[in-house]
Formats: sequence, C-alpha cells, structure tokens
Amino acid sequence: MIRRRAREHSGARPSRHGRHGRLDRSPVVRPPLPPLDTRADRFDLTVGAASEFLRSAWTELRDVSFEIGNLPPRADDDGIPRWSVLREQKRIILYRVPIERLSHLHRNDDLHRRMMIEGAVFRAAAEYLDRDPWDLGPERFRFF
Repeated sequence: MIRRRAREHSGARPSRHGRHGRLDRSPVVRPPLPPLDTRADRFDLTVGAASEFLRSAWTELRDVSFEIGNLPPRADDDGIPRWSVLREQKRIILYRVPIERLSHLHRNDDLHRRMMIEGAVFRAAAEYLDRDPWDLGPERFRFF
C-alpha cells in the first residue's frame, strides 16, 4: 500500500494558488473552440452585407425588405426560381437552397460561394429596379 506523506500546513496558502490550489490553470474549454458556423449563417450574413450595400447605394431600395426563404412555393416555366420579387409589397425573397445547390461553381471555396450569393442578391435587386445588375454597383467594378 502506498501512503502519501502529509504536507505540513502552515495555514495560509501562497497567493499563486486558488481555493483548490489550481488558480493558474486554463479554463475548461481550451483552446477556444471556433463559433458554430453553418451554411445558413454564412448565407444570411452574405445576403445582409450585400443588401446593406445596395440600400446605401440606391434610395429606391431603402424601404425594400430582403428576406430569406428555404425553398420557393413551386417551380415556374423557367425552372426553380432563385428569388421572388414582390414590388407591390416592397419585398425581395431569396431562396437559400436553390441558390446554393443549383448554382454551378467553377471553384468550390468560400470566396466563390460568397460571390455566387452576392450575385443572386444583385440580380434580384436589379429585377426589382428593372435595371442591369452591373449598373447597381458601377464603382465597385471599375479597376482602371
């Protein structure tokens, strides 16, 4: 049987120890875990950033509600719609699943997925304004 030697206890512990003698230890979850990041969260963030840019650039879009839906209610003659534009109600509804699943990326990485989502937001806003999508952010695409 192994016996441990009893420590001599002087009454006060050194200041480097906490209640259980472990003050300088790290927290329970160490190293910190990255925040939960889902495709839906990234989609919401990208749509929000693009819509805020468009609202700040175009006064006609300031009162328009950009909404996110999972799937459209039904397919139309052109196939499955990526968005719905409701001018009377001042709403643009972007459908996450068709935009993410039916769009073809030549490179499947975060940058190209974000550009695909931003492109859908710009095309939906251009349809609402009855303009060309490239006209919505002309200064953004001039590099000369």
